[in-house]
Amino acid sequence: MGKDLAETHAECAELFAKADDILGFSLSKICFEGPAEELTKTNICQPAIFVMSAACLTALRKLRPGLGFGCVAGLSLGEWTALWAAGAVSFEETVTILEARGRFMQEACDAAPSGMVTILKVGVDTAREIADATGCTVANYNAAEQTVLSGSKEQVAAAEKLATEKGARAIVLQVAGGYHSRFMAPAAEKFAAVLASAKITAPSIPVMSNFTGLPHGSPDEIKQAMLEQITGSVRWTDNVAWMGGHSATKFVEFGPGKVLTGLVKRALPEAALFNVSTAEQAQSAAQSL
Repeated sequence: MGKDLAETHAECAELFAKADDILGFSLSKICFEGPAEELTKTNICQPAIFVMSAACLTALRKLRPGLGFGCVAGLSLGEWTALWAAGAVSFEETVTILEARGRFMQEACDAAPSGMVTILKVGVDTAREIADATGCTVANYNAAEQTVLSGSKEQVAAAEKLATEKGARAIVLQVAGGYHSRFMAPAAEKFAAVLASAKITAPSIPVMSNFTGLPHGSPDEIKQAMLEQITGSVRWTDNVAWMGGHSATKFVEFGPGKVLTGLVKRALPEAALFNVSTAEQAQSAAQSL
């Protein structure tokens, strides 16, 4: 992951090297070579995805000088990437924050077994009914007919069964625990101290808040919202609706995968969508934008 970007652009290689120095271990080696079991550990995965996404944006900015964005958004840890892209937090600070965030969340997962299940093909109201009936909570409002629930292992199994009975499609996710729920309260408690000392400034462009569904406010309000985000629902549908309502017509997803592109496409079918996860895709996007 990211190896071709580092080999193609010196600026991207510098980001990976800088992250290695900050973390005290070779994140770049794990990204480029694996093994996958190491990369997917939460305390490694979170800074890794950020550095990868930052490298993708850096490559596009190099290839397309002067390219500007009207606003930025990210889902869960991606919201930190968005804050960095808007100049609200430094690269060094973001790497440090995400390593701690991932470590605290993994500790919370280990302390209390929990999980997540995606409910598809039914609306939000039905998904909420399933959550209420089984004791789960809504973790992610991803799309009109895609809602993710968190709960104990037993609650997730019950939600999967009830969803099927209601004609929905349910997919139990292969994740370490129930993110964006009460199960992450211990992580939020520890994370508060990290945020308290973090240097966050006003972003240069609007940054969408997962917790409120609206653009972030002052630096102090950003800190509070990012703390609440650990246990609160991710209101991605509200984020996309706000952007679409404010004339956003072109979206670029940076980093591994195309999940957010798919979610935006469902909500804004007329939008022009681009992905940058490789050096080749960065070149293609630079030519198309």
